[in-house]
Amino acid sequence: MSRVARLRLPGGRTGLPRLPPHAPGMTIGLFGGTFNPPHEGHRRASLLALRRLGLDQVWWLVTPGNPLKNNDALPPLPQRMEAARRAAAHPDISVSDAEAAIGVRFTYDAIAYLAARCRGVSFVWIMGADNLESFHGWQRWREIADLVPIAVVDRPGATFSPSSRAAHALARYRVPERQARSLSRMKPPAWCFLHGPRSALSSTILRKEALHPGQNAPT
Repeated sequence: MSRVARLRLPGGRTGLPRLPPHAPGMTIGLFGGTFNPPHEGHRRASLLALRRLGLDQVWWLVTPGNPLKNNDALPPLPQRMEAARRAAAHPDISVSDAEAAIGVRFTYDAIAYLAARCRGVSFVWIMGADNLESFHGWQRWREIADLVPIAVVDRPGATFSPSSRAAHALARYRVPERQARSLSRMKPPAWCFLHGPRSALSSTILRKEALHPGQNAPT
């Protein structure tokens, strides 16, 4: 195992964080977020990615917190992990606390660690179309695009916008949707937009509904 992987652990520990089962030759989608709360939209996007990209697994990376948001009201990680496991309910979707276990806050660091740790595994980063709109605000976002292929999943209210800063910057690396099944084997930067059934659910809507029942239900 590489020295880099060991140095990522917090608190001077020499062990390695537990990851979902994996093996060289596998293709795995990484779907990160606070999952506050997890919902059927997350599951549908994951199943779409499994099918359209020909993935072996999707890992839900439940983050300790979002660096771009106020996390004061965020439920504890173990609570969100348990809720995510119940929501995933599929043998090919695994829930992981890898970011907390390796002591990182940013997506680039998590992906870099996993790429170093899981030799021979082909990773794809999965994000919703709403995240593509704000992707240019992520730390080291261009380096993320250089590190792994990216699949962008359609969702209501935030479908593909070629005018978004990240989409414009990465336009020449966009892969036709008909080639989506080959995306995981492509050398990055490479990204694809996936159309599919659109879920009106979002974690934001569900949090508002919990506070004000009946006022924010999706239509």
